[in-house]
Amino acid sequence: MDIREIQNLIKFVAKSGATEVKLEMDDFKITIKTTAEGAAEATTAYVQHIPVAQPVAAAPVAAAPAPVAAAPAAAPADDTAKYLTIKSPIIGTLYRKPSPDKPAFVEVGATINKGDVVCVIEAMKLFNEIESEISGKIVKVLVDDASPVEFDQPLFLVDPS
Repeated sequence: MDIREIQNLIKFVAKSGATEVKLEMDDFKITIKTTAEGAAEATTAYVQHIPVAQPVAAAPVAAAPAPVAAAPAAAPADDTAKYLTIKSPIIGTLYRKPSPDKPAFVEVGATINKGDVVCVIEAMKLFNEIESEISGKIVKVLVDDASPVEFDQPLFLVDPS
């Protein structure tokens, strides 16, 4: 990644409204933090990966906390298991309305069909209409209006029945 790409990334993060973004590649790590005024500062650390043999005794210690963390996550999944999720196909800023003075594309309780626009996501000054790939009833909106979203982030829960 050259300096021009890093500068473009900093500008994008500052405009997106995200407060912190971390990017890790094979040979470097970059963290971009924005302030309340929208200014961004970046910290870059170049890392040289050196293979190191891990002691066998370290694996059980690291694995012990994982089951404890997985148990609470499994409980809410039972409630939403019957619903399908509309996920973000790109990174950007999600807008639930076509413009500030218009109503939202969809609300909780709205019935949608395959191909209906459910929101728009702005990425690099382009507004991309996000169409539903499923039909059903909106059960829950998972993202606030004008919020930054990641690739594959759940946006809406839909009851297909």
